[in-house]
Amino acid sequence: MNSPCGGNGFELRPVKRDRDVRPFIRDHHRHHGIPTGYLWGHGLHDSCGELVGVATVGRPVARMLDDGLTVEVTRCCTDGSPNACSMLYGAARRAAIAKGYRRGLTYILASEDGGSLRASGYELLWTVRGRSWDAKSRRRVDKHPTTDKAAYGWGAWPQLACVMPAALLGVSE
Repeated sequence: MNSPCGGNGFELRPVKRDRDVRPFIRDHHRHHGIPTGYLWGHGLHDSCGELVGVATVGRPVARMLDDGLTVEVTRCCTDGSPNACSMLYGAARRAAIAKGYRRGLTYILASEDGGSLRASGYELLWTVRGRSWDAKSRRRVDKHPTTDKAAYGWGAWPQLACVMPAALLGVSE
C-alpha cells in the first residue's frame, strides 16, 4: 500500500482504550458497538501514523469456553485498508500465544467469507444458529445481528462435543 507520506505498509502499535480503541470502533464497525471489557487491544497504523484498524482480545463470551486458557477476539475493526484485518488477527494470535494462551477464537457473520482469518492461521471451528438473547425470564434488546455466525479459531481444542452443547453448535441431537 503506497501512502501519501511516501512509505508503504503498516505498523502494529499499542493503543489506548479510551483515546484510540473506543472511538475507532464507534466510528467504523459495521454491525457491533464497543465491547464492554477486554484484556488487551492493539492497533494498526499506516506509514503516516494514522490509525487504520484495531482489535480487542478478551475472555470468551461463552461461559463454557472460559477456561483461563482461551481468548476471544471480540472486535476486529478497520477502515477498509487492504490486509489490515489479517494483520490484526495474526497479531492477536501471536500475542495470545506469547502470553501462554492455548487457543483462541472469534465469531464472524455467516455472510462473511473468513479470508482474513484463514490467512492469519485460524480455521473454521463450528457454526452457530442466529438467535436473540431476549427471553421471557430476562428481557433484552438485541444490539447485535441475530443472523447465523461462524466460529474460527486456532490452537488445541478439546473435543467440541464435550465443551459445547449441540444446540449451541447449530446441530440437532
